[in-house]
Amino acid sequence: MSGASLLRRPELRWVLAAVILVVAATVALWPREGSESTGTISQTTRQTSGVSAEERAAAELAPCPATQASVSGPQPTAQTQAAGSGPLAGLQLTCLADGKPTDLAAALAGKPALLNLWAYWCGPCATELPHLQEFAQRAGSALTVMTVHSDPGEAMALSRLSGLGITLPGVEDPEAAVRSAVGAPAVLPVSVLVRADGTIASVEVRTFADVADIADTVSAKLGVTV
Repeated sequence: MSGASLLRRPELRWVLAAVILVVAATVALWPREGSESTGTISQTTRQTSGVSAEERAAAELAPCPATQASVSGPQPTAQTQAAGSGPLAGLQLTCLADGKPTDLAAALAGKPALLNLWAYWCGPCATELPHLQEFAQRAGSALTVMTVHSDPGEAMALSRLSGLGITLPGVEDPEAAVRSAVGAPAVLPVSVLVRADGTIASVEVRTFADVADIADTVSAKLGVTV
């Protein structure tokens, strides 16, 4: 039987087509050293691997509060230990200042706190942040004021804070875990007022008008007058 006759048989034509497809797929997938596609993948990996130490240093942010376990001195009080039982307990976030993991509840333990949830793309957040910076300077050690960047764009957050002249300590919260933990709606900005024992005094779903507005709210909800 001639080759032309063989090709006229339907079952043989299907077999030949299958063989051609397998060979084509093998050639396409065979690794090519130095290929453009490999370079693109590697470059993408480098771009999304994280924020550099230089970028963090350039932002000049205050360090995140030290946890009780990392501070030498007296043993934790009952009030400090109770902070671990609040809704923020167990949340491990990244400190914007140095990129190290931060146990949020432990970092806030034993002192009232104001957590400001924001994002680099949020206009009202940019208006509010300078008021929070001024309020934090006024409050001193009476209250912990921290920013919580509720978006995966950590590098953009550092750039935005630097541009606004904000040096408050802050954490990166790409999955909006804090918002979920306190039951806040999916809007920004949101300020969470936390008692010294880790319980939530108030969730403020609004933009503070000025420093006086922040001070009045903190006094009314946390009993801290500054």
